Amino acid sequence: MSKSILIHENGGPEKMQLADVEVGSPGPGQVKIRHTAIGLNFIDIYTRSGLYQTPLPNAVGREAAGVIVEVGPRTRGFKKGDHVAYCGVLGAYCEERLMGTEQLVHIPKGVSDEQAAAIMLKGMTTEYLVDRTPKGWLKRGDTILFHAAAGGVGLLFGQWAKARGYKVIGTTSSAQKAALAKKNGYKWVIDYTRDDVVAEVKKITKGKGVPVVFDGVGKDTWTISLDCLQPRGLMVSFGNASGAVPPVALGILNTKGSLYVTRPSLGAYTSTRKELEASANSLFRMVKSGKVKISIDQRYPLGEAGQAHIDLENRKTTGQTILVP
Repeated sequence: MSKSILIHENGGPEKMQLADVEVGSPGPGQVKIRHTAIGLNFIDIYTRSGLYQTPLPNAVGREAAGVIVEVGPRTRGFKKGDHVAYCGVLGAYCEERLMGTEQLVHIPKGVSDEQAAAIMLKGMTTEYLVDRTPKGWLKRGDTILFHAAAGGVGLLFGQWAKARGYKVIGTTSSAQKAALAKKNGYKWVIDYTRDDVVAEVKKITKGKGVPVVFDGVGKDTWTISLDCLQPRGLMVSFGNASGAVPPVALGILNTKGSLYVTRPSLGAYTSTRKELEASANSLFRMVKSGKVKISIDQRYPLGEAGQAHIDLENRKTTGQTILVP
């Protein structure tokens, strides 16, 4: 039997209940994984609440690392004892699980299970945001804007973008978070609870605005982000931490400077095995090189997943958070 956090109906954190689940043995092309660390992400809240509809019951999470304890027949490329990680596969809030190998990657030496569990989703998101989405818009030395700089993606983004030669403006909600962002690659940090973000961005860029804004907040920052862009700038709206962006009249993109908008997802950027492995390998190289440092700032026992969700929703967490089975 395996302990698992299950939701039988959508709602608040109280809907997540710890239960015993029979795991069984892996079938053809499958492995059984014993989790050593499980990642916590905002998409887990969307799953639990029902913003993102998923089959019920389910074990919520989509990211973890662990050890293969059993291998099914006709399974290639993986063996018992391998340390592996994955993201994007629903059902991670558990001690053990069966899964196919399509989304699994090997964890290389020099990267711990905890690091891999904490950064697979956020790290590969950072990889496509910095290295692939804004191609054609950015060159070394450009100044860009990222909202929620002290969050899980934010701290990785600041380091990665700096390593690529960009100057990054971040937004945060406190002096403490601003200091943390500064330590993680941000050249400027704006406290949006005290300062006018658009005015500060225009001041930093001498009135020009930025060529690209990366916005994982959603509803609360949508208009701010558009107003920070240069003419023909790119708005990268990759998340909904404050709620989904409401329907928008396309004409606003014209009146604000012939702007471009994309709503990317990790799944679209890792849709083939080749893309998945390339993204994961790029992430692991950055971690092993020291250009991107991983700090596990919060650890919760698996049974306290509800409290972890409460703290994440209330923005009480910083950096990376994991659940420990």
